[in-house]
Amino acid sequence: MAKKTTSKSAPKPAATNVGLTRYGFLLIPEYSMMAFTAAVDQLRMANRLSSKTLYEWVILSDDGKPVTASNDLELATTAIADAGPLDAVFVCGGTNIESKVDKGRNSWLRHQASNNVAIGALCTATYLLADAGLLKTSRCTIHWENMAGLREQFPELVISPDLFEIDNDRYTCAGGSAAMDMMVYLIAQKHGWDLATEVAEEFLVERIRGRNDRQRLPLRLQLGASQPKLAEAVAFMEANIEELISLNEIASHVALSRRQLERLFQKYLHCAPTRYYMRLRLTHARQLLLQTSMPIVDIAYASGFVSTPHFSKCFREFFGIPPREERRTHKQIENDAASEAS
Repeated sequence: MAKKTTSKSAPKPAATNVGLTRYGFLLIPEYSMMAFTAAVDQLRMANRLSSKTLYEWVILSDDGKPVTASNDLELATTAIADAGPLDAVFVCGGTNIESKVDKGRNSWLRHQASNNVAIGALCTATYLLADAGLLKTSRCTIHWENMAGLREQFPELVISPDLFEIDNDRYTCAGGSAAMDMMVYLIAQKHGWDLATEVAEEFLVERIRGRNDRQRLPLRLQLGASQPKLAEAVAFMEANIEELISLNEIASHVALSRRQLERLFQKYLHCAPTRYYMRLRLTHARQLLLQTSMPIVDIAYASGFVSTPHFSKCFREFFGIPPREERRTHKQIENDAASEAS
């Protein structure tokens, strides 16, 4: 029998009162099928392993019509008006999330929250919870590609880079396999860690990741423990995208000379620190360009550029395409995909 695995990065939640839990999964067009199934299958397996109906779930949509995922697979749904009593609602997002805001849905979600129903988000659906005003007092997370856009649109939010966040009956996760991690944690919280571990083992999970695991491997782990100064310098750059800092300020912050800092970047990252800083800013800008409807002039300022022409020139040199053309091409691809799905 395989050895049971537990997360080393998060405390084990204690089991609470046992009983039937009913979840609603609200599908948003172009939602991530992987995130949705990664969440639902954990519930199915918990029922099977316990030989009890611990969980029931209903697949929802705004209007009860079938919903197509980002991979073009379609699922039948029940309208939110006919959802019945729920313990939690998980909104399932995916691509082009900014265009999926709906006032009627927002009102329904707020009504659910007012009736003590926990509200969750898979993948990019955190954006929809924020738009509905449901994350004002709760720490949250979202897929790393959408973090920049979420911060710009909702600067009041506390957004973490972790795989999932559980705070004040708000459950958010980064999507993909992180939906599995979050659901395993919720199973452990409700029914104990032994069952949760068995569920994970059935899916051949080597390690149950905890709520404090990061979405992306930090540079300090990529480099190992031998280069803390370099990792600190990069973190300082990442924290100062809009308000630029000079190379001398960065060197002073990590207690190195400018030449020492330049040598570290060249040796381990194979570029000058100014080049690396530019790459961080342009990557940030590209995320805003593709994930939000912000004007390009605002994106330029939010990425530390003093003028749109300078931003456009740097963007084209780095990505090989002007920012306006990048946005236009991306939208055309999304529109073509939507037309083919319909």
